[in-house]
Amino acid sequence: MDLGLAGKVALVTGSGRGIGAEIARTFAREGARVVVSDIDLAAARQVAAALNAGGAQAIAARCDVCSKDEVAKMVANATEAFGGVDILVNNAGFNKDRYLTKMDETEWDAVVDTILKGAFHCSRAVLPGMMARKWGRIVNISSRSVFGNPGQTNYSTAKLGLVGFTRALSLEQAKFGITVNAIAPGFVETELMRANPTYETLRDTAVAKNPVGFLGAPDDIASATAFMASERARYITGVTLYVTGGRFSS
Repeated sequence: MDLGLAGKVALVTGSGRGIGAEIARTFAREGARVVVSDIDLAAARQVAAALNAGGAQAIAARCDVCSKDEVAKMVANATEAFGGVDILVNNAGFNKDRYLTKMDETEWDAVVDTILKGAFHCSRAVLPGMMARKWGRIVNISSRSVFGNPGQTNYSTAKLGLVGFTRALSLEQAKFGITVNAIAPGFVETELMRANPTYETLRDTAVAKNPVGFLGAPDDIASATAFMASERARYITGVTLYVTGGRFSS
């Protein structure tokens, strides 16, 4: 199936590794030009270099999505290199798990600001160009944790906030030919997850609770994201797609 992504410009935040990097690779395989953005510039450069070596067009950008000025610079560089941004994937985020009674304000702010303020800054920066061209796609990477996980009040709150952000922004932008959707991954095996000292316990618990009986891979999330960003999904907006293997609540 031709997704109609050839020649489009896709900006993927937090794409120096893990799910974000796989999303960047998937867009590149579909013929999109890719902006690999990460707070770790070395990681972003490594992903972009691999894409270029494979015949794609990609640039790397170092960006702290909590900074309005850094986001503006990133979008300006993308516009200079490729003429604009057609697709934004708000993927930047991380977790700092701790029970609420032991969580300090910095741990709350770091997680919530990166996920929610990051989506705010990045979306505001790319929307004027999309509105002018009457075409655009914003895909927000949420999580199954919107149903709640113990020790993740900050992360669950932020990821559920992205669902509300998605719904509201989709209504604002539909008349401009811009769709806004969310992808909510379940347990996905990434390098970061495998590095967790309790990985085997987490994996076994997730498999036992997953109706399909196996865990997701980064490519599962990337494929869903590419579809939502494509012309094939032009009649879908304001939706959260749960890519969880059928697992919802804990």
